[in-house]
This record gives sequence, C-alpha cells and structure tokens, in this order.
Amino acid sequence: MSLSSRDRFLAACAGTPLERPPLWVMRQAGRYLPEYRELKAKSSFLQMVRTPELATEVTLQPLRRFALDAAILFSDILVIPEALGQGYHFRDTGGIAMEYRLDTRAQVDALAPAHAVPDRLNYVAEALALIKKELRGTKALLGFGGSPWTLATYMVEGGSSDDFERIKQLFYTDRGTFDALLEKLTTAIIAYFKLQIAHGADAIQIFDSWGGIIAGPDYEAASLQWIRRIVAALPPDFPVILYAKGTAPHLTDQAFTGVRVLSVDWTCDLAIVRRTLPANVAVQGNLDPVLLNTTPAIVTREATRLLEAMRGSNGHIFNLGHGIMPHAKIECMQALVDTVTGWKN
Repeated sequence: MSLSSRDRFLAACAGTPLERPPLWVMRQAGRYLPEYRELKAKSSFLQMVRTPELATEVTLQPLRRFALDAAILFSDILVIPEALGQGYHFRDTGGIAMEYRLDTRAQVDALAPAHAVPDRLNYVAEALALIKKELRGTKALLGFGGSPWTLATYMVEGGSSDDFERIKQLFYTDRGTFDALLEKLTTAIIAYFKLQIAHGADAIQIFDSWGGIIAGPDYEAASLQWIRRIVAALPPDFPVILYAKGTAPHLTDQAFTGVRVLSVDWTCDLAIVRRTLPANVAVQGNLDPVLLNTTPAIVTREATRLLEAMRGSNGHIFNLGHGIMPHAKIECMQALVDTVTGWKN
C-alpha cells in the first residue's frame, strides 16, 4: 500500500526508509504564483496573514498546482513581536520596519507577557484548523516561527538590517537586557508553538534566519541555548525542524538540541552532512533556489544530482536551501516536483 503524503513526511522525519523523499518548498505559497499575485492585488500581506480564510487559501494554492507532500501555514515570523506589542509593516523601499525600536530595558519589560500570545494570535489557530480540515489528513501540515535570536534582531534593529550592529552591541554590552528579551521571546514562542500543535500542526519549523551573523563562539549563548529550551518544552518526539541559514559550522551542535530535522542551506554538500550527523536526526534541503529561475532541464539535472547523492540515505526531506524566489518559473517548479515524485530510491 502506498503512503499518503502526510505519512511519507512523518516517516522521513523519523528516519524510516522510503522509496523517495517527501517534498515541500520554503515559501511555496507566495509571489511566484499568479493566483497569489491576483489575491495580493485585493488584500495586503498583513490582511492575508490575519484573515484565516485568506491565509488558508494562500496556503493551499501551491498544493492545487503541484504534488507536494506538505502544506506550510501562510504567516510571518513577526506575528510574535506584534503579539508582544511591537507591530511591523513592509517598507516601500523593501524590507521590514517595526513600529518602534527596542532601545531600553524598560521597553523590554513593557512587552506583553507570553500568556497573552495565544489570544492575540487566535487567527493563526483558526487558519490552522481550516487548513487541516481542507487537507483531510492527506498532506502534512507545518507550522513555524522565528527563533528568539532572529526575532530579537528585528526588534532591536527596528526592522531589517545590513550590519546588525545594535543587536550585537546589546549582546556584548548589556547581557542582562539581552537575556531578558530572549527569555520573553522564548516563553512567547513556546506558547505559540503549543497553540499551533493543538490546532493541527504535524511539525514545526524554527527559522533561525540570522543565526549565521553571530560570531561562532557566541552562537550558543545568543541563539542555540534558547532554541534548545523551546524544543524541550514541546511534546516529546514531536517533529521540530531547525533551519538556520549560514550556520554550517554549528550543525553538530544543532543536531543535539532535540530537533528531529536539520534543514540545510545550499552552501553545504547534503550527502556529507547526512554522513556526519547522528542517524536519528533527519536532514532537509538543499537545492539552490536560484535554479528555479533557470530552465526545467537544468532543474531536472540538478535535482537528480542531489537525489543521486542522497541515494540509500534515510531521513531526507527534499527542499530548497532557502525560500523560493519571486521570479521562480512555474515550469521549473513543475520540473522539480516531477523529478522528485518520480524518483525511486
């Protein structure tokens, strides 16, 4: 009997041998899809995130086109700062702007408590329940959130940053305030992830998107210790995926945080990563997203090369090494799906 997409995804998380890896793509719901752009012309990004019916529609759009094995909730990592009282919006020139910048310990202390998060993010719970109902158990449903460090960078910098000077200065010059902020974020994220699990998430992905900008010896104190606490607070053996861009030197340390899957960026040789990590930790990735802007033939060639490199390996979820780009071509995405779903291990 063939596995459902959901069962295939969960089996890969558990390291079970499979005839092919499950497939989903970071940012698979979004700007490269014409149906998304059509919806976006009528509703702002934030409206779509905060309206359960719209978030459900956007989440399901790529699954109607492509034979993907998992849906990932359409949302944003910055819903957590917003729930704590620090809103965000998108700059006209590109990037994120927070409503204000965290400058003082008093501002950190004034952020809302973690127990306020589930009520303030109830729209996420409603969206997950709607998506779960639509999927009818056929596809895996992923929730997600940002790591405490990555969220703190936006909150202290006041939005997107080129040099991350302010958050690094806080870490080095006022560890008390830094730790107070990260503590508050950690408890908020735990509450948020528990809400997602309660409303149907089959797995959670933590995005430590800016983990790679921390000095190597400080990655543990600035980011990884907080991620470890989050994982420990979730149900035992619940599938947690960690994606931390630019942190290849820390993969072994990440493998011992309790996460079930490490999602690896495109700069790593995934077959080597697989051989160096414990067998009970699955890997996810890691095709270069730029390839989806090329041609179907190139995508087929490079996806096949990755599949061949991973042949015989258990615990592999096929994905990109970062999010799909806005100018990705539909025919290239289709070529990727056809190549992976037609593969035999």
